[in-house]
Amino acid sequence: MPNREETLAMVASLYYQLDQTQSQIAGRLGVSASKISRMIKEARDQGIVEINVRVSTPRDFLLEQEFIDRFGLQDAYVYQTSAENSPADTLRGVGALAAGYLQDVIPNLGPGELIGVAWGSGVHAAVSALPDDPNRHIDVVQLMGGVGALDMDSPDLARMVAAKLGGRHYDLHAPVLVEQPAVRETFVSEPVVAEAIRRARSVKLAITGIGTVADEASSFLRAGLLTRNDLVQLRREGAVGEMAGRYFDAQGASDAISLNRRIIGIELDDLRRIPQVLAVACGGAKVASIRTALGAGYLSVLATDGATAKAILETIDRE
Repeated sequence: MPNREETLAMVASLYYQLDQTQSQIAGRLGVSASKISRMIKEARDQGIVEINVRVSTPRDFLLEQEFIDRFGLQDAYVYQTSAENSPADTLRGVGALAAGYLQDVIPNLGPGELIGVAWGSGVHAAVSALPDDPNRHIDVVQLMGGVGALDMDSPDLARMVAAKLGGRHYDLHAPVLVEQPAVRETFVSEPVVAEAIRRARSVKLAITGIGTVADEASSFLRAGLLTRNDLVQLRREGAVGEMAGRYFDAQGASDAISLNRRIIGIELDDLRRIPQVLAVACGGAKVASIRTALGAGYLSVLATDGATAKAILETIDRE
């Protein structure tokens, strides 16, 4: 008589290697299918069965599921980092995962449905990793005005996506930041700019980064749009992060941040209404801003790295 371990090994081999159904195995052994199901689980629990999943880009599936459950996300992509990863390596890995998500969802877009693109290093990493698929003929719009920094600017990134997907690119003919609120009002009253913002609000899929007010990781500072003194003022007003050019405080609100009255582009409430919003962001300096954006419901899909994801959860668990 075979011992228990040998029986479990046989059941597991029939199921995993020979692709027999649980009912077929049950018939052979003269037991119920439910008993076979329990034996398969027991074989896994005892280490008789070891399951290895090969992925081209290492992911932390457990962290992904925790983020989906905690924040009600449609999906999450967490790049599994190691001690050998440089920040550039991590950003490329996160971008590759984000591009994989885009490859999955873009074919589901209907005729005439638009993609909106914001800005930032995370968006650039995702767009760069997105393979060419010119037969899609999907049009792309800017979610915000131009920045002027070529490696992360909204118009350049939107054009890249449009070129890869064989679609048209719709410009938003305005800078993202102007000197005075009155200047902003002049811009948005122009029909061509008003129409561009209306079109941006109608997109079905948005690709955005999540910014921070920390000097070392501020895209606005890196692009030369703000000074360090400007960031000090933003922090005084309670700002913790930024999406699509709009700053928000620790509660996710944007009304009290004076800089927002000089921004040209969609509002944060517009992001909430877009069916699919992919946010690509990573790094310790962005923990507070990512966490706040998640809580405020500004995104439906997050692509980040394991260290950042764990730090976000730790901040919650400490409360």
